[in-house]
Order: sequence, then C-alpha cells, then structure tokens
Amino acid sequence: MDPQVPKDKYNGVWLIFFTLGLGTLLPWNFFMTATMYFSSRLADPLSEANLSANATEEDSRSVLQAKFNNVMTLCAMVPLLGFTCLNSVLHQRIAQKIRIAGSLTAILLVFLLTAILVKVDLEPLPFFIITMIKIICINSFGAVLQGSLFGMAGLLPASYTTPIMSGQGLAGTFAALSMICAIASGSAIHDSAFGYFITACVVISLAIAAYALLPKLEFFQYYQESQQSKPAEDEENKMDLLKKDERQKSAGDDNKQTPSILVIFKKIWVMAFSVCFAFTITIGTFPAITVDVKSTIADGGQWELYFIPVSCFLLFNVFDWLGRSLTAVCMWPGKDSKLLPGLLVARVIFVPLFMLCNVKPRHNLPVYFSHDGWFLGFMILFAFSNGYLASLCMCFGPK
Repeated sequence: MDPQVPKDKYNGVWLIFFTLGLGTLLPWNFFMTATMYFSSRLADPLSEANLSANATEEDSRSVLQAKFNNVMTLCAMVPLLGFTCLNSVLHQRIAQKIRIAGSLTAILLVFLLTAILVKVDLEPLPFFIITMIKIICINSFGAVLQGSLFGMAGLLPASYTTPIMSGQGLAGTFAALSMICAIASGSAIHDSAFGYFITACVVISLAIAAYALLPKLEFFQYYQESQQSKPAEDEENKMDLLKKDERQKSAGDDNKQTPSILVIFKKIWVMAFSVCFAFTITIGTFPAITVDVKSTIADGGQWELYFIPVSCFLLFNVFDWLGRSLTAVCMWPGKDSKLLPGLLVARVIFVPLFMLCNVKPRHNLPVYFSHDGWFLGFMILFAFSNGYLASLCMCFGPK
C-alpha cells in the first residue's frame, strides 16, 4: 500500500457507503412490505357495508385491491428502467452532489407525505392514484441515486463497492423486520404504518447526514483529489493515442478498430440474457403472486398476521442476501459452463409452483400445494437461487 494513502479511520467511509446503500433500496422495500396497510386503505366502503353473511374473502376484494400489486410493479419498473438508461446523460449535465443529495431529499419528502397521508382520510381511488405517483417518484429518484452512488464508489478502491451491495442486500431484511415489529406492537394497522414510514424517514435522513460528512473524511478527500488531477494526464494520454492511431492508419493497419456494441454483445449475450431472465422471473413473481398466498394452518391465529411478512418478505430477503454472499467463497458453475444459464432458465418452474400454492382469489387452477411448508420451501429455493445465480452472472459478465 502506498504510504501516502491515508487510512480509512474507524472504517468511516465504509460505513457511510453502507448507509447510502441501505438508503438506496430501503424506500422501495418499505413500499413492497406495506401491503396490508395499502390494502386496507383501498377497500370499498360500500362493498364492505353490503357484504352478505356467506360472502367469501375473494368476493370482498375491491377492484383497486385486486389490481394494486400488479400496477405497483409496473409503476416501479418502467421509471426504474427509463431513468437507469438516462443516467448516462444526467451525469454529464447535473453535478454529482445535486444528483445524490437531491434524490435522497426527494425520496425523504415522498415518505414524509406518505406518513402524513396515514392520518388523512381519502377515498380509495384518489389514494390509489397518489400512491402510484409516489411509487413512480421513488423509483425514478432511486435509479438516479443508485447510478450516481456506484459512480462515486468508482473513485475508491474496488472493495468499497462491497458496502453498497451489503447495504442494499440488508435493506429488504430491515424493511421486513420493521413491519414485523409494527405488527408485534399490537397497535392498529394505521398507527403501525405511521411508525413504519417514520422509521423510513429516519433512515433516509441518516443517509443524507452521512453523505454530507463524506467529503470531510481524509480518505475520501485523497481519492477525490487524485481523480481531479487526472484530466491533464488524460489529455496527454489522448494525444499519444491519437498519434499512435495515425501511425497505425498510415501503415495500413485496419484491424485495430474499436469493437462495436454488437461485437461486444455477441461475447456477453449469454450472461446478459441470464441476468435479464433471472430478474424477469423474480420481479414477475415476487411480490405480485407471492403476496396473495394465504396460510392454511393459521386458522385465524397470530400466524395469519405474520405469514406474509415472515414467509414472503423476510424469508426472501434473508436467503437472497445469503445467496449473494456465497459468491464471495464459491463461484460454481464456471463462467463458460452451460449449466449456469440452464439453471437460470429452469427457475421458470417457480412461476407455476407459486401459482399452485394457496393463492387467493383463484377461479380456475386447483391448489396442489396447500400446506404452508410447501410455500416456505419454494420461497427459500426461489430467493437463494436468485441471489446466487444472478450474482454469478454479474461477476462473470465484466470478465
């Protein structure tokens, strides 16, 4: 190690990047795990008042309740994709400080509004529309924040990407545990949701404070100043490369051309397809289908309240994180193995497996896996395979 490079005292920069990673995905995870609160706000008062004595749970769900999870996923993924693509343009036009601090502040304001709306009575349709607008805002600013954060981490040694990934991996677990604690408190669902969203505001505020502290740390200052001193060197390198290129052209060397995007894609298409397919299966199933699975052993007991927060959200996030962590010690199957894309394609089996669990409401398909144990087993395999196999592709792709 260069003796001139200062040490990261008390791992301060590492902890700040961990906090920022946590703040990147925590807001969206909070929205995904708050399904019971949103469902209660979208119930149709007239339908509830006119329910007959023999009406089933499927009959009682309003149109907005039935469509909420699917529309939520659509409103999240489209802006996430769009603004992730726009990051390459935004980073040239908007300063890094504005992108990161501005995105965190916008997300904080959205969550403050969400907490306030817990105490405000609204009709189901206006509440539904406002919620979808908030989801679009959170994912738009979240995409800008995430792209900018990884760009900032690029200034530092490669090991400083790890705390961002770790923070993101634990974000879902933190959100699920917060929901479980809110249920365990025994308070009304609206009061629990208020505490839940205020907790999100505290974490985001902590991330903003951490980012404000980052430029004051000597370790970060060193690498930031090193990066700022590179443009002059880069200009000299560019001139040398241009002169070299001219010499090559004059010698008739036409083989040293910059490879096109198509050429590059031909080399990485297997890994690119694998990553895309992995998240298509995961996002298409979780939480849109899995959140509607009902327990068959709760029988009106406490487990019914904890079933989705524990078996769906907590279990998924814990085993997804374990799968990602395993790639630090195990990289099987190898980069050129046909087994890796094969295993990822095989994950499509989870779609019918979850659909044949006790998903409610249902009209045509029978229930083959009614016991809660089947759902728990499927969720563990589903989450672990997502974390492990997708992370392998993300490691092998750049190589």
